[in-house]
Amino acid sequence: MKNILNFLKELSANNNREWFNNHKDEYLEVKRKIDEFTASLISALTEIEPDASLLSPADCLYRIYRDTRFSADKTPYKTHIGIYINPQGIATGGKKSEFCGYYIHIEPGNCFVAGGAWYPPAPLLKEYRSEIYNNIEEYLEIMNNPEFATHFKPYWTEPLKTAPKGYPKDWEHIELLKPRSFTVAAHIPEREFCAKGNVERILKLCKILKPYDDFFNFTLEEHPELAVCRPRR
Repeated sequence: MKNILNFLKELSANNNREWFNNHKDEYLEVKRKIDEFTASLISALTEIEPDASLLSPADCLYRIYRDTRFSADKTPYKTHIGIYINPQGIATGGKKSEFCGYYIHIEPGNCFVAGGAWYPPAPLLKEYRSEIYNNIEEYLEIMNNPEFATHFKPYWTEPLKTAPKGYPKDWEHIELLKPRSFTVAAHIPEREFCAKGNVERILKLCKILKPYDDFFNFTLEEHPELAVCRPRR
């Protein structure tokens, strides 16, 4: 794993096609190791998600090539590796599905496991807010579980400034309905990510994360028409 992170550090300092092409053999070795690592993660996750056995590394890995068409940043390569294992979403687009899965982010100084709903489209966001409002005790039980709260922190970007339409502004938990994205993340120190047993550590975090994912996935099971695929690069 340390060799993978070192390659990403070098790529970050030399994010251009000439450097990448001159180090293509190194990248192919990194890709081979990441494929093996992803296969190990998939195998481990079958303990809590039996359908993960239907996935291959290709189903879970994002391309290292950036889509720069609509971005001000024209650097051609990502300087991280993203793995998204989404067993619940196999029938609705895999890593592109709206079902919640397990995202593993590999980046120098910024390795983490994440889950939840990342910027769901408006109809689905509306259903998620309704689910939280109508089942607040269950949601709080998940969020306040000591093991969950110790490891996972909310990554709720761009919250609304006021209560969502249709909800009382004075509701005591109104802040929980304001996010546009219901993602949580558990950071892993680089030394632990590179240490022996890293797959087991990630599996442990995924076990802790699972009830949170399940809460949102229940909504999609009730409204399968909302599990549309979106491009996720």
